[in-house]
Amino acid sequence: MAGTLRLVLGDQVTPTLSALHGLDPARDVVLLAEVMGECTYVPHHRQKIALVFSAMRHFAAALASRGVRVDYVSLDDPSNTGSLAGEVARAVARHRPLRVVATHPGEWRVRCDLLAAGVELLADDRFLCDLDWFRRWAAGRKQLRMEFFYREMRRATGLLMAGKAPAGGEWNFDAANRKRLPSGVTPPSPRRFPPDAMTQEVLALVATRFPDGFGSLDGFAWPVTPEQAEMALAEFIAHRLPSFGDYQDAMASGQPFLFHSLLSTSLNLGLLSPAVCCAAAEHAWREGRAPLNAVEGFIRQILGWREYVRGLYWLRMPDYAATNALGATRPLPAFYWSGETPMACLASAIRQTRDHAYAHHIQRLMVTGNFALLAGLDPVAVNAWYLAVYADAFEWVELPNTHGMALFADGGVVASKPYAASGAYINRMSDHCRDCAYDVRESLGPKACPFNALYWDFIARHAARFRDNPRMAMPLRNLERMDPARLSAVRAQAAAFLDSPAVAAGSP
Repeated sequence: MAGTLRLVLGDQVTPTLSALHGLDPARDVVLLAEVMGECTYVPHHRQKIALVFSAMRHFAAALASRGVRVDYVSLDDPSNTGSLAGEVARAVARHRPLRVVATHPGEWRVRCDLLAAGVELLADDRFLCDLDWFRRWAAGRKQLRMEFFYREMRRATGLLMAGKAPAGGEWNFDAANRKRLPSGVTPPSPRRFPPDAMTQEVLALVATRFPDGFGSLDGFAWPVTPEQAEMALAEFIAHRLPSFGDYQDAMASGQPFLFHSLLSTSLNLGLLSPAVCCAAAEHAWREGRAPLNAVEGFIRQILGWREYVRGLYWLRMPDYAATNALGATRPLPAFYWSGETPMACLASAIRQTRDHAYAHHIQRLMVTGNFALLAGLDPVAVNAWYLAVYADAFEWVELPNTHGMALFADGGVVASKPYAASGAYINRMSDHCRDCAYDVRESLGPKACPFNALYWDFIARHAARFRDNPRMAMPLRNLERMDPARLSAVRAQAAAFLDSPAVAAGSP
């Protein structure tokens, strides 16, 4: 008979995890289980599955090396039930523990499953903002804007503060972080980690069990241990953080990573601490090794956005996922899975996603997300796609970013306006339009950039809804100035494009 059965989920591979507090190696058992249900509730990218399994196996080995009793259930175990609840039940039968505990999961559906299975859930203390603190902050507020939450977090943590004032006199240097990548600038390659023997076994397992799954397994090189994640952080701070701020919104053909950190997988799996990441960036600024706009932008992504979306997710779920403020119902086009589209920006972002299980925030928000917003794609389908295709995607972080920020499906809870843009934005921030089959300068005709007609159709379609939104005043004024005949032609072009075979629905 065991004392406590301690369940560790795939995104909880953290030595200091609350579920492991007070662990007694002589009496307790740690359970980790690779289950098919977690691989298939959306069609996850094969690199994502491999990343989670490899991190789990390395974590289990590290625990075992310390003398901890580990019960590890592999995906190919003939007795595997395929579900977390099923594996908890089997482990309870094997070990007959006095209690079963787990750290609070990051997804609502998993929380429901574990509670139904009789698992005692402990608070997840790996974040910088306690969920109770977030609820108190949100109570009574008409608007839950990230910027104001971020300022409170800066004050609470002391990060980038000069006494009671923000360092540099500004809370947010985003206006300085919108430069296009200059011609001839080649970002340094991020540190990558070739698979060791354990990861190679996982890659072979995933290739065998998911032969037709989405995404390439070639070139897998994600950090899978805390040691590797710390090396990746150090490399980013030394070589890419100094230019991260200037070019964090830029996009460039053939440059999938630019100056981005690639640390989100390590953060979201629990290999890296958000506090350690923020402290390392701040230290680089205080030592003069990185400019303030870069450091503030990086810290805002972690201390601001990451903590904010988690708090919002748990504050608003489960109803949040069902909102559809703009009445979007169009099915997801097949090119979201294949990358086969003449639109160069979309093709680049989606093929990069297929090859690396990664795209940076502007590609997700202003390319794939912008198209989904303008085209009126069904939020449920779009959210499932984002959750499936990115290695760093877990629902607590994916849903508010996609549903609220990219799709405005929550009606303005996250974003103060819809992030809708024509082809001009993509042309300003990238080189994609240079070799595109479409002409970004045109809105009408067979060679016109589809984003242009889709943008004006979107504004016209929702003009009444946005009439009282001051941040939409300019596009609405421009809409009113547009010649009615031209607007009618533009909207007809948008409708024809959306009904064309190029935008036909499809699955992975």
